[in-house]
Amino acid sequence: MNFGANAIDLEPHYLPTMLDLAVIWLSLLACLAVIGVAGVRLSRYGDIIAEKSGLSRGWVGLILLATVTSLPELVTGLSAVTLARVPDIAVGDILGSCVFNLLIIVVLDVLYRKESIYTRARQGNVLAAGYGIVLIGVGGFNLLLYRAGTMPAIGHVGLYTPVILLLYLLAMRTLYRYEQAQVSEYVEDRVELYPHVTLKTAVQGYAMAAAAVAAAGIWLPFIAKDLAEAMAWGQSFVGTLFVAAITSAPEVVVTLAALRMGAVDLAIGNLFGSNLFNMAILAIDDLAYLPGPLLADVSISHAASAFSAMMMSGLAVVGLILRPASRVYRTVSWISLLLLVVYLLNTLFLYLYGL
Repeated sequence: MNFGANAIDLEPHYLPTMLDLAVIWLSLLACLAVIGVAGVRLSRYGDIIAEKSGLSRGWVGLILLATVTSLPELVTGLSAVTLARVPDIAVGDILGSCVFNLLIIVVLDVLYRKESIYTRARQGNVLAAGYGIVLIGVGGFNLLLYRAGTMPAIGHVGLYTPVILLLYLLAMRTLYRYEQAQVSEYVEDRVELYPHVTLKTAVQGYAMAAAAVAAAGIWLPFIAKDLAEAMAWGQSFVGTLFVAAITSAPEVVVTLAALRMGAVDLAIGNLFGSNLFNMAILAIDDLAYLPGPLLADVSISHAASAFSAMMMSGLAVVGLILRPASRVYRTVSWISLLLLVVYLLNTLFLYLYGL
C-alpha cells in the first residue's frame, strides 16, 4: 500500500448522476455477492478434494484456494504495469494484500470462539509462513537496492525475479513433501466426512466456483476505479489501500467460509499460500514491465509494507509454535493484538510519508 501521487488519475470535470452512482454501487454489491456465494462453494469443494485425493487441508489451502483467490492481484498487477503504466499500483497492491491477508488472522481469532485460533492450526503452517518471510524479505531488500540504482538487470528484468520464482517453486515442493508425510494421519481423520460426493463432482464444482471468483475478482478493480471517479475520493487512497483491500475480498470470503466449516488449516493455509503466490505475482509483473526492473521505478515507501508483512508473518509463526491459550479480555490472543498494531502502524506510516 503506497499513498503515492501517481495513483489512479481522476477526472475532475466528471459529475456523476444519481443513476451513475446507483449503477456503480449495485455493480459492487453484485460482485461481492458472486464472491460470497462462489467463495463458500470453493472452500467446500476444496475440502472434499482434500479428502478424496488424500491431500491435506493445508496443501489444498496453499495451492488450490490461494492461487484462485490471488487471481485479482495477478490481473490488477499486469494491467497496472502494461496498460495503465502505474507500477506503484502493482507493487502496492501485492504488498498491501500480503499485509491485509495477515490481518485476516486477527478476524479469525475473534470469530473462533471455542479457543485461540493458534491452538487449532497445525504447525505445518509454520513452513508456509517461513517461506513467506523469505520471499517478502527478498522483495523488500531488493526494493532498497534497486532504488539506490546500484544493481544490474537481465535486460528489463531485475535479478530478484528468477530468485523469487525459484524460491516459490522450492516452497511448493517442500510443502508438498511435508503434507504427503502427513497423509496417513489425515486420511484416517477425514475419510468419511463426504461419503456421497465423488472426486469428479468436487473437481467440477471447484472449477465452476473458481471461474466465478476469478471473474468477479477481475471486475472488482474496475469498479473501484469508477467509484473513485464518481465519489471524487483521493487518488492515493483508492489506488493503493482500497484496491489492495478489494482484491483481497476473495481471501476474506473463502477463509471465513472455511472457518465456518471448522477447517482451520484450510483457512490459515489459504492466507499464507496467497502471500506466497502474491510474491510470485511480483516476479510476473516484473517480467511484464518493459521499461526496466519494476522495483527500480516504485516508491521506496513500499518497503514499509514489506517489512510490516515480515513482522506480521513472524508473529504468526510465534503464535503457531507457542499456541497461546489465553485471550485478552476474552476476545483475541495477544499475538492477534500485535498483528493489529503492526497493520495500523503500517497504514499510518504510508498515510503520512507515502510518496
